[in-house]
Amino acid sequence: MLQPNSGRNALRLLVIGLIIGLGSYWIGSRYGQHSSPTVEALRLPADTVAPTLDPTEAENVRIYRQAAPSVANIVTRAVEYDFFYGPVPTQGAGSGFLIDSDGHVLTNNHVVDGAQTIEVTFGGSDKTRYPAKFIGADTRNDIALLKINPGSHKFVPLVLGDSASLQVGQRVLAIGNPFGFQSTLTTGVVSALGRTVQTGDTTFIDQAIQTDAAINPGNSGGPLLNSHGEVIGIDSAISSPTESSAGIGFAIPINTARRVAEDLITEGHVVRATFGADGRALWPELANALNLPVDQGILIEHVDPNGPAAQAGIRGGTRTVMAGLQELRIGGDVLIAIDGTQITSASDLNLLLNRHQPGDVVTATIVRDGKQMNVQVKLGSG
Repeated sequence: MLQPNSGRNALRLLVIGLIIGLGSYWIGSRYGQHSSPTVEALRLPADTVAPTLDPTEAENVRIYRQAAPSVANIVTRAVEYDFFYGPVPTQGAGSGFLIDSDGHVLTNNHVVDGAQTIEVTFGGSDKTRYPAKFIGADTRNDIALLKINPGSHKFVPLVLGDSASLQVGQRVLAIGNPFGFQSTLTTGVVSALGRTVQTGDTTFIDQAIQTDAAINPGNSGGPLLNSHGEVIGIDSAISSPTESSAGIGFAIPINTARRVAEDLITEGHVVRATFGADGRALWPELANALNLPVDQGILIEHVDPNGPAAQAGIRGGTRTVMAGLQELRIGGDVLIAIDGTQITSASDLNLLLNRHQPGDVVTATIVRDGKQMNVQVKLGSG
C-alpha cells in the first residue's frame, strides 16, 4: 500500500532529475570546448618543430660519433717530494688517440713525461681503464707513443690524413678532454700554416698548424681532424697569457707524428739526422774578444770524432778559457749557416736538422782563422 505522499515524491524526483540532466548538457555544450583540449590543440605550430641538421652540422655529428670512441683520456700518476722530502702524489691528464688496431696511442710527450703510471679510457661506451705502456718519445717534437692491450675489445683506429696538403681556411675539428671534460668537440678553421712555435729551450713545433678551434689544458695530445674525419695534427699548445683558449692554438703536423710513430714501432727509437758537433751561441762581446769577423753563429766546442762534422773536416775547440763564470772551448770553427740559412743558436740547428733525413748532404758555412768557407756534410743518424 502506497503512502499518502509517495506519488508526489516520485514526481518531485523526476523533475529534479530532468533539471540536473538539462543543466549538465547545457554546461557541457557551452563550456566543454574549453575544459578539455583536443588533440589538435595540443599540436605545436609548424614553425616550432625541431629543424633538421644542415649539411655542416650533420657532418660534424657524423665525424664526432665516428672519432670519439678512439680518442683517449690519459691520466698519469707520479710521486714527487716536497722540501722536507715527504712524498707528494701528483696526477696529470691529457688526450691521445688510437692509430692502429694493436693499441698504439699517440699523444704529446709533455702529457706523459715523468709519469710512473699511465691509464687510458676512451670516449665510447666502453669506460674500461687500460694500463698503458710508454713506448718512446721524440722530445724535440713533443711526441710520445703509448701502447695498451685492447683485449677482446675491437677498437677502430683513427685514419691519418696528409698535413702537407692543408690550406688556410679549411674547417677542422678538435676532440679532447679539456679541464677533465671527456670527449669535447670544438670546431674552427686552419688559421695559418708553417709556424715555428718554441715550446722549450730545445723543443719546438716545426711547421705548426695554427687553428682557432678552442684548445685548452687537457686537449694536449688529442686529434685535430679535417672535414673527412682524418687526423691532420696533434693538438699541442696554446698562445694565451691565461693558459686558456684565446683563438690561437697549435697542432703538430700528423706527417711528423706518423714518421716518429713508425720509427718507435719499427726501430725502438726515433731516427733523426745528426750533425755531430755542438757548441754555444756567439754574442757580440765574445766575438769581439775572440777577434772574430762575425758576431752571430755557433762557436763549435766539441766534435764527435766519428761523426758527420768531423768527417767533413769541421774542427772543435783546442783550448779552454773562462768568460766570466762560463768555461769555453775556443779555437774551433764557427758555424754561421747551413744551406744558406743563418744559424745563430742551438735551436736553429735543431730546427734545420728536424727537416732533414739521415744521409742528406748539406752545405755548412763556417768561419775558420778569420776566413769564411763552405764544406759539404753528410748528415748522420742518431
